[in-house]
Amino acid sequence: MDPLEDVLTLLDTRGHLSASLVAGGRWAIRFDAPSGVKFNAVRRGHCLLELEGMADPLALEEGDCYLLTQPRRFTLRSDPQAVAVDAGQVFASSEGGVARAGNGEDEVLLVGGRFSFGDRARTLLLEDLPPVIHVPARTPQAETLQWALAQIDRELRDGPMASTLVAEHLAVVMLVHVLRLHLTREPGAVSGWLAGLGDPVVAAALTSLHSRPEHPWTVAELAQTCAVSRSTLAARFKSTVGRGPLDYLTRWRVELASRHLRRGTDTVSAIARTVGYGSESALSTAFKRVNGVSPRDYRRTTRAS
Repeated sequence: MDPLEDVLTLLDTRGHLSASLVAGGRWAIRFDAPSGVKFNAVRRGHCLLELEGMADPLALEEGDCYLLTQPRRFTLRSDPQAVAVDAGQVFASSEGGVARAGNGEDEVLLVGGRFSFGDRARTLLLEDLPPVIHVPARTPQAETLQWALAQIDRELRDGPMASTLVAEHLAVVMLVHVLRLHLTREPGAVSGWLAGLGDPVVAAALTSLHSRPEHPWTVAELAQTCAVSRSTLAARFKSTVGRGPLDYLTRWRVELASRHLRRGTDTVSAIARTVGYGSESALSTAFKRVNGVSPRDYRRTTRAS
């Protein structure tokens, strides 16, 4: 399993579609900070996106898509002078899955929703991303997103069996493609393990670690899989990811152990062997160093909540 797939799977990534928005004339809608990752696509017309903490509004054209990765308030508007109303007021009166804003003809159509993740999403994924990822329609990379949006439109419009489920899975496909495109287009705009995916040597090392996290890796053996020297791998990995390969492996093993503790009934000893530790005490030492609590305390508190 490759690292991006591994992390998105671990985080229980889910797509949730909201009502579409149709607007015309002068209009503006103010949204609270999203709890997950918000996405929208402009299917018709154009508008402005204002994001809390962003100096200038982002002009959105027909075919554009964007992700909001941080919990910040934002506003969609026709023009800078339009007076904003709360999104709850607009979407509370939606009919047939469509909300309406403004007082003119239906000039603008947006489809969107959000992605929800498990508890560790902020640490593992979101904090390494910029607050907004914009995919303009004029870029060739947007073609796949347009295909996914067209399929979502068709599912929701025609309503065949399991259409909502299919549409939500297509939304996750969109998320994967946006992350891929962002990593390719702006490799310097991310940090942590995501940045490592843009370096062919570090990406190879990450793939090896994620493919066999239970293996007793050494830096020398890992370097052999990447066809570079031990010193080269160690230097490139740390400069790109922000920590050494074995420190990264420790933290990933702890993430895997955390998932077992939250969901499963295996003993801590069994979990330790599954993720690559020879004993419960070895896992406990690493787990407490990363999470600040023992595996047993972690299981008790997460189960209680």
